[in-house]
Amino acid sequence: MIWNLLRRIVLTAVLVPLGVAGARKLGDAVERRRGPNNRASRWLRQGADTAQTLFGRKKRRRFGFR
Repeated sequence: MIWNLLRRIVLTAVLVPLGVAGARKLGDAVERRRGPNNRASRWLRQGADTAQTLFGRKKRRRFGFR
């Protein structure tokens, strides 16, 4: 039972950052082809930013008290 939980945590720790990186890369590719004012690329970038702050590294702030 503990092994199933551990496996699920490890898979989440690996797959979520890979998915975020893939979404960011796909958004960049769409933006290169269709231009910066594209709804799809904006949604991909915003989704990747949101997932990164939820599961990955936090955004760096200039001052630590915020």
